[in-house]
Amino acid sequence: MSLSQWQWETATAGAVAGFATVAAMYPLDIVRTRFQVNDGRVTNFPAYKNTAHAIFTITRLEGLKGLYAGFLPAVLGSTVSWGLYFFFYGRAKQRYSKNREEKLSSGHHLASAAEAGALVSLCTNPIWLIKTRLQLQNPLHQSRRYSGIYDALRTILREEGWTALYRGLGPGLLMQVSHGAIQFTAYEELRRIMVDYKEKKQKSEGASNLLNSFDYALLGGSSKIAAILITYPFQVIRTRAQQRPSKEGIPRYMNSWHVVKETARFEGIRGFYKGITPNLLKNVPASSITFIVYENVLKLLRPKRRND
Repeated sequence: MSLSQWQWETATAGAVAGFATVAAMYPLDIVRTRFQVNDGRVTNFPAYKNTAHAIFTITRLEGLKGLYAGFLPAVLGSTVSWGLYFFFYGRAKQRYSKNREEKLSSGHHLASAAEAGALVSLCTNPIWLIKTRLQLQNPLHQSRRYSGIYDALRTILREEGWTALYRGLGPGLLMQVSHGAIQFTAYEELRRIMVDYKEKKQKSEGASNLLNSFDYALLGGSSKIAAILITYPFQVIRTRAQQRPSKEGIPRYMNSWHVVKETARFEGIRGFYKGITPNLLKNVPASSITFIVYENVLKLLRPKRRND
């Protein structure tokens, strides 16, 4: 199989997996984002007691539309991100390996994931900023609402300039690089352990035939938990930095470092983990779905080695 063909397959599998993930778990993404920015010192966000209360309140006050605010940029961002991530990740692994059969070390997996994360973050930060702002629009907002992704982009460029599209890039880079590196390294290492264990029990044509969808779900969920617990504060910092300025044009936080200082001062370490419950509820099963879809789509796209 040629290198270009392999990269096309991994990119396609990643894109399909990303779309499936967002569509299934999106309402929890809304809840997480709103918890993240609620520092208890502003009045333009409703107060939610817990995840279930947040979903109920949003549905009652804003309807089903409120639970899917920002869905288009979320789908676009996730599909593009996963597609690019798996593409860059697969390309990096190919570069570190002499051939596709050779097993890479955990260090190579770490470097590949970090490289992919940095490139994806640079490409997609404007999409995530628009998604965050659309998600935070609610009945208590005093500013004119964005009517959609295009109106949001046009308004941001007109009122704040193009640099505003890269607010939160710093913590976004740190989160994307470290989160992806931790998750994919954990996934690859756990996958290797599981394959080695199953190889001792049975003979098969290859590693892909040894594992089933349940195994991929377990691997994806376990690796995601490890990544979330370590990198979640970066996500809170990015979300708070990306909030829309007041109608007078004054931003809630001047930059990411200002977010860190204010959060630590008024909320302590707990402030950096606001919204982690809906985040875990969304991302652990979502990661399982992603890797189930990714591995199975990859099997469908990848021809048998003997036919290469």
